[in-house]
Amino acid sequence: MVYNGAMAEGTATSDNTTDILLDDALGERYLAYALSTITSRSLPDVRDGLKPVHRRLLFAMRQLKLDPGTGFKKCARVVGDVIGKYHPHGDTAVYDALVRLAQEFAVRYPLVEGQGNFGNIDGDSAAAMRYTESRLTEYALAMLEGIDEAAVDFRENYDGTETEPVLMPSSVPNLLANGAAGIAVGMATSIPPHNLDEICQALAHLIKFPNATIDKLLSFMPGPDFPTGGVLAETAENIRTAYRTGRGSFRLRARWELEKLPRGQWQIVITEMPYHVQKSRLVEKIAELMHAKKLPMLEDIRDESAEDIRLILEPRSRTMEPEMLMEALFQHSDLEVRIGLNMNVLDPNTVPRVMDLREVLQSFLDHRHDVLVRRTNNRLEKIEKRLEVLAGYMIVYLNLDEVIAIIRNEERPKVKLMERWKLTEAQAEAILNMRLRSLRKLEEIEIREEIEGLETEQKALKKLLGDKDARWKTIAEEIADIRKRFGKKTVLGKRRTEIGEAPSATVVPITAMIEKEPITVICSQMGWIRAAKGHIEDLSSLKFKEGDRFRFALHAQTTDKLLMFGTNGRFYTIGCDKLPGGRGNGEPVRMMTGLSNDHDVVDLLIHVEGRKLLVASSDGRGFIVPENDVIAQTKGGKQVLNVSGDVEARACSIVPEGADHIASVGDNHKLIIFPIGEISEMTRGRGMRLQVYKDGGLSDAKAFTLSSGLSWRSGERTRTETDLILYIGKRAQAGRLAPKGFPRSNKFT
Repeated sequence: MVYNGAMAEGTATSDNTTDILLDDALGERYLAYALSTITSRSLPDVRDGLKPVHRRLLFAMRQLKLDPGTGFKKCARVVGDVIGKYHPHGDTAVYDALVRLAQEFAVRYPLVEGQGNFGNIDGDSAAAMRYTESRLTEYALAMLEGIDEAAVDFRENYDGTETEPVLMPSSVPNLLANGAAGIAVGMATSIPPHNLDEICQALAHLIKFPNATIDKLLSFMPGPDFPTGGVLAETAENIRTAYRTGRGSFRLRARWELEKLPRGQWQIVITEMPYHVQKSRLVEKIAELMHAKKLPMLEDIRDESAEDIRLILEPRSRTMEPEMLMEALFQHSDLEVRIGLNMNVLDPNTVPRVMDLREVLQSFLDHRHDVLVRRTNNRLEKIEKRLEVLAGYMIVYLNLDEVIAIIRNEERPKVKLMERWKLTEAQAEAILNMRLRSLRKLEEIEIREEIEGLETEQKALKKLLGDKDARWKTIAEEIADIRKRFGKKTVLGKRRTEIGEAPSATVVPITAMIEKEPITVICSQMGWIRAAKGHIEDLSSLKFKEGDRFRFALHAQTTDKLLMFGTNGRFYTIGCDKLPGGRGNGEPVRMMTGLSNDHDVVDLLIHVEGRKLLVASSDGRGFIVPENDVIAQTKGGKQVLNVSGDVEARACSIVPEGADHIASVGDNHKLIIFPIGEISEMTRGRGMRLQVYKDGGLSDAKAFTLSSGLSWRSGERTRTETDLILYIGKRAQAGRLAPKGFPRSNKFT
């Protein structure tokens, strides 16, 4: 019975129940669940690199005698044994774990040999477990080596009817060799696979030099080795940092090669995929980019794979650089992925923690030392028992007639034998169980030879237990044997992932990914924007929504960026390739940007690198800003001109090359001209006072070259005034009435 905080913790009641706080009950139960998830499901043990489900799978298959030299058994039989005896979870989860251990593209050193459909790199799932068959691999046998020799502890299974190993003896460093991945409660692990030959070299060095640095160990194992190959394109410093801290990530790229074709043509062939990337999904993604015209340099992609990977990429032009095409694909597709490193494992005390490379290697060596001592002690016990029995046999041969007489005549021969020759119960039992065929002279000789051999072995084993250096030498020999069986000289052990160089800092511009086409950007008075194909000269045929009319029209390319300046003083950036098509009325520009409904568009312009802009607000303040500094990276835009209250942005104009004066006109129709050097260049702020007003505020401002005169639009014509001496003054003056013919709108354009 649980009450929510109403009673004190642990209060007993009359019906033999205890009232506890709900918070305490939930906390206790969630903590138990979290610990169970961490230690019994998600995190691998640093010693054998296995999670409980994998450990139970291997043990159950061994109990079924599914050795590499025997026949296969149905996976349904294996899964049934695992669920029924050791792992009371869903059959789907157990079968999925079994399938993964057999997939050569998922596991660097498979522990299960499968027969039937076990899935493929395209992402197709395995056949049902009633159709597939499996057995252990030689690598898996190396994991189990010594399990019958008391090398590891056993515990009862979930219902107490069977026993299972707490961990595997694991003569191979499986944690690093095959890697691991899992998400627990509040923590996760991600360890990529490595080359077993290289790990063995590092282990051998660590045995000789226990204080070896991580940099030295990395000289033997320079980085991960993935089952699907690929190219590791990461800097040496990043790799060192990752293994030194136990956390980091690696950039992995697909392997590609250039294939020459007749008449100077060429194509790119992808021969190896990045780890955990589904080939079919990758092809779909690249095809989607092509359809969206985000890969104008790519003409076609097709899959010609059979047993080997063969993805064909056809360029649109043979004059293109293959490296540029691949860099673009690496940036925008899963031909390049990031593989995380988080060596969060259960240490020998089953405590989860992040280890560095040297700690992981040393933990494995300590485990092998413990296994060696336990196996040696187990063998000594067996030798002692066997020598005890053989000593009893020798008494038989020395007193054969008397022994036979006792057995024939005594009612309790076992007790008599023990009394007569001071035998142990085990010796007497062995004598009584002897076969008559053993009572011959040759057998006596063989027993004497066996005793001598066992005593020699016993002496050697005791010497081994008393000599630490000898034990480490034995472990080094075991590691050398593993390296010979699974090293680089074998087909399985050859390094598959190439250690390449990190890519240069050169980034393929996004414009290289967009097909360049001429467009006309059209925006209405109410802020509806669209992009018509081609550069339209005659705008009279354009149609707008009822009550709306034309405001802006700009000739651009799909690769250009459109800058929009709002009355809130913010600049918004829109890719011209993102604009809606010219059919219809387009879309509200407010939906494409963060411009709110209570603000309006001041100006639209096509971005040009290196240009400068003049911005000004209704209170007559303004400044010059480099156009490169107004580019916004987000939909919300970038604040450039600070405005507040009733003040709003009013003017935005391009500063022409060589401009030397600023012209400012107010709502009161007064014009002031002053040198451009009187205002500052800024990236953000309120600006400096351009003009003062008794009534109203600023209407427009522009920069120009005085010698060329001041121009403005008047109807369909452009008028230029060169006699401006009366209007030239200093910044922050009121000015005088504009020349005759200046627009009553008080706008230069």
